[in-house]
Amino acid sequence: MEHHKNFKMHKKNQQGIALFVVIILVMLSMLLALWASRTSLFGEMLVGNDADYQRAFEAAQSLIQDAELDIRGEKADGTLCGAPPCRTYNNSVLQFPADTKEINPLITTLAGISTRCKDALCARRVGRQDFWNYIDDKTAISPSADASLGEVTLFEMTKVGARYGQFTGAAHTTDNGQLNPILTETADGKGGWYWIEVMRYSDAAKTANLIVNAETSQLPLNLDVYVTYRITALAKGRKEGTTVVLQETYARQRMKD
Repeated sequence: MEHHKNFKMHKKNQQGIALFVVIILVMLSMLLALWASRTSLFGEMLVGNDADYQRAFEAAQSLIQDAELDIRGEKADGTLCGAPPCRTYNNSVLQFPADTKEINPLITTLAGISTRCKDALCARRVGRQDFWNYIDDKTAISPSADASLGEVTLFEMTKVGARYGQFTGAAHTTDNGQLNPILTETADGKGGWYWIEVMRYSDAAKTANLIVNAETSQLPLNLDVYVTYRITALAKGRKEGTTVVLQETYARQRMKD
């Protein structure tokens, strides 16, 4: 009887240990399932963020190209833009300087505006350059913004920037014919814009041309007018926090006869 009683107690102990092992295995399985789900979710977030960035990057590139067309007064197919909304057919907006005499009056007009910009044309920024970091009036700017230098919030700058196709009539499509939603977005604070700074070409540059070949001979630039342009394109992704900024210095050249 005593031997049989000890056997029952030993059996009960074994059953308790088995239950404990099962509980541990179930908990480990739950942890593995949770880890797998979180890893999958994290992977989807990375893919989504990368796709959003690539979409914004493509939009910024398109805005740069659209600004170039705006400067040249052309359409996307290379033909002259001969109807609205092109600048030359819209007397209510500022025009690019057609000759050297028009540079100073244009820059003087732009420099007298608080944003130093109007109709996507800007005087050269003389303050801090990264205005796209100043989201709104609540954004802390340190040191304090200097209004005399045109340091204003991004919200104010978007009001004087140009949307895609605004002055060229271009309509953007991807390779599969779908519209890029960033370029078609027109709500405040969303989508993309470009700004074109009008900068005088220096007197030294006029004589030196700044470009030399291997034999140190000067290569003529054949500029229409002695002015260069700095284009800033900004595209905001569909996800909060996705922003792409591209800049390009552009000099329009005159084709030889």
